[in-house]
Amino acid sequence: MRICFVSRRYFPAISGMSVYAQNLLRELVEAGHDVTMISQYRGDAFGTRVYGGGPPPDVPGVRVIGLEQVGEQTGGDFERDIETMVETILAEHRKQPFDLLHAQYGYPTGWAVLLASKRIGIPNVVSIQGGDGHWVGSCCETHRVAMCEVLAHANALLIGGRSFVTEVCDRLGSDPDRFTIVPGAVDTARFTPGPAGHAGPVRLFYHGRVDRRKGVLDFIDALGLLRARGVPFETVISGIGPDVDSSKARAAELNFSEAEIRFTGYADYHTVPDLYRRADVFVSPTYAEGFSNTILEAMAAGLAVVSTHAVGVSDCLRDGENGLLVQPGEVEALADALQRVIEDEALRRRLARDGLDECRRVYSWSAVGRRIMEVYAEVAGERPRTGFADTLPHDPSCRFRAEPHLL
Repeated sequence: MRICFVSRRYFPAISGMSVYAQNLLRELVEAGHDVTMISQYRGDAFGTRVYGGGPPPDVPGVRVIGLEQVGEQTGGDFERDIETMVETILAEHRKQPFDLLHAQYGYPTGWAVLLASKRIGIPNVVSIQGGDGHWVGSCCETHRVAMCEVLAHANALLIGGRSFVTEVCDRLGSDPDRFTIVPGAVDTARFTPGPAGHAGPVRLFYHGRVDRRKGVLDFIDALGLLRARGVPFETVISGIGPDVDSSKARAAELNFSEAEIRFTGYADYHTVPDLYRRADVFVSPTYAEGFSNTILEAMAAGLAVVSTHAVGVSDCLRDGENGLLVQPGEVEALADALQRVIEDEALRRRLARDGLDECRRVYSWSAVGRRIMEVYAEVAGERPRTGFADTLPHDPSCRFRAEPHLL
């Protein structure tokens, strides 16, 4: 099958969706599919600092086309970039016809794929990701209409878990039967446990986008409570994002030294497994996820996980069974959970062991890739759903036009 995969963030962007796309592309190529990836990217200094920028690298066996997000970088003009995506898909289709289009994210890539499918008459699959469910569509009428049209007219919708389906349907009014649940996955050959027997304080690890919506500021505040209680720990905060400066400022306000909280910044993907292996507990105090790739990576690396009762987390973690969960934003409860897992070695080891066992059993890429390809086979040959207008209402009040990197 000839597939056009359209991504919003691929490497060098720092995103769980970059990792997800990389693994899916590998599975598709190994299964014998002919794949073209069209990926947006930030080319400006700000985008590079916040998310990682620059064109996507070569991917073995995949034709890669990078499209700079010129519109987003100049006033949040998403529509300009959507037109470029559609034109690029059509041009590649004319060279050699595609059988199917697959968009990662409902907006803007899903809307671009919907428009392209309508023009060239082939089916499409859209993966609904975190921001699609949490905030895209509640920001303005433009994006509400776009998301509703994608949810109503895609040939197939993929989503990470049942809690995320509920959130999307409650907010945007979609039919829950439209979704196919395909959970996240992790490369269990790359992410493996590190050596046992660390003699120092328990090592806490945060990795991913450094963003207050991921709870990083709550984590730092909880560490302040732990220190006041005399609980020993070491902490690494790894990654870049919109709140790196805010996080460092919060740590400074609480008089943490660099030895107590280390901010390690950008991490090349090939170095990430070793970062997990040098930790004992993974901390993800997130407010919402589509499906957390970093939590799966931590489980595969044999770490105990402390997270939240949040959308997208509750589909893979159960409090007291394979992780400890608190309510998002409850800093004292987070500190209590961290103190418990630090002081109770038997609990820490059990959570790590049970999480690792479940990860290897349920979240392998061979199983998840196979399920996605089954969806491709189900919609192959279908006509696209075309009962929607090609234009969207223009709502200039959208908050993402001022801060498009947060979309």
